[in-house]
Amino acid sequence: MNKPVQNSIITPAGTQNSASSWADQADANDNSKAPTCTGTILSPTLVNSWSMVVESLKSAELDLSDNDTTEQFNQTFKPGDELHNMKMIKSHLMKINKPSLKTIQSPDGDLIDCVLSHQQPAFDHHQLKGQKPLEPPDRPRSRHNSNSMEFENFQLWSFSGETCPEGTIPVRRTKEQDILRASSIRKFGRKIRRPVRRDTTSNGHEHAVGYVTGDQYYGAKASINVWAPKVTNQYEFSLSQMWVISGSFGDDLNTIEAGWQVSPELYGDNYPRFFTYWTSDAYQATGCYNLLCSGFVQTNNRIAIGAAISPTSSYSGGQYDISIMIWKDPKHGHWWLEFGSGVLVGYWPSFLFTHLRGSASMIQFGGEIVNSRSNGFHTSTQMGNGHFAGEGFGKASYFRNLQVVDWDNSLIPLSNLKVLADHPNCYDIQGGINRVWGNYFYYGGPGRNQRCP
Repeated sequence: MNKPVQNSIITPAGTQNSASSWADQADANDNSKAPTCTGTILSPTLVNSWSMVVESLKSAELDLSDNDTTEQFNQTFKPGDELHNMKMIKSHLMKINKPSLKTIQSPDGDLIDCVLSHQQPAFDHHQLKGQKPLEPPDRPRSRHNSNSMEFENFQLWSFSGETCPEGTIPVRRTKEQDILRASSIRKFGRKIRRPVRRDTTSNGHEHAVGYVTGDQYYGAKASINVWAPKVTNQYEFSLSQMWVISGSFGDDLNTIEAGWQVSPELYGDNYPRFFTYWTSDAYQATGCYNLLCSGFVQTNNRIAIGAAISPTSSYSGGQYDISIMIWKDPKHGHWWLEFGSGVLVGYWPSFLFTHLRGSASMIQFGGEIVNSRSNGFHTSTQMGNGHFAGEGFGKASYFRNLQVVDWDNSLIPLSNLKVLADHPNCYDIQGGINRVWGNYFYYGGPGRNQRCP
């Protein structure tokens, strides 16, 4: 087990230089001593021609399987196999790509389909068939006014001014090569299962996080600084997110997750993208990213989950945040997702979960990367913006205004935030507290360097 990172006070400094960006300058005189870090981490975490399809299948050695069959491919494919495999892929695409009333072309190449709300993938679930999205819940009460600024068009696809009509939701269209990049149809859109434990043995997944535990939590909120970190190969990712966690640290782990991520395998590029995830069995058979399975019910017609975020922050330049809140509706028990100041995105029905039908036992915020060591040494995949926490505002990535939702549906500041980096020579974290940012931390790093070989 690595020694916990010592917590220290960092004073945000500098000013934002864009009317649509957000970055408050905190007053160094308002700092108070942040909690000393103790404890350890919970490691969560169109092919255009037939010949291209065949070559992709051969090179990937994919295990293309549906929910009922498993067929392992060999390096050599017979024509009949290729036809069967492509039929399976196309069948899966038809299942998750619903009919659309309108399609919007995004500058990054994404196709955004405007799908009727009641036809979205969530309603393929047997407990949701025939239902319609719920009405908005009561929002948690806040003791403090939010001083975050929301920029309405924060995704590339919306820059043209086109939107999806009322009664529809925007869905990023899944393409054939998206599935071909995955190791199987069954695994497409899902996190690879890994041991979730309290020690720092991370099985290639490395973290720098702040967390609270030891109470009952009914939600959480944070403002997350957005960057475009470098990811060195297709099979690694870099993300910054919030985890709402319940259950033991075994196969019954429940999580709800949201934030931004750069994942070439999932999306085929290096754009930071707004994402969600859920599981009720420690990433085994349940759950998925975004809307790639039945689960999350979207209610918003302006935000496309999985779409690229823009603008992003720049070193010593403008700083851009996204504000995310997840909370449990006291009336119906579903877990809702909010973006910005009061923009509801949708909800995870309570029946998806076991332990999260009640409350969460841990809230976690921070960064995660995959270190594949593909060349025999530590990856150069960046966490945050690729700079260590000590560089401070405008030069290191941050989370700020960290809050939790209590039993009374009230947003309250954290009282016992702990911070930890499990590979501090590669990625580190430093936390603090002041009147402007509340609980916050800087985090991240470059990965491979002299102290991280």
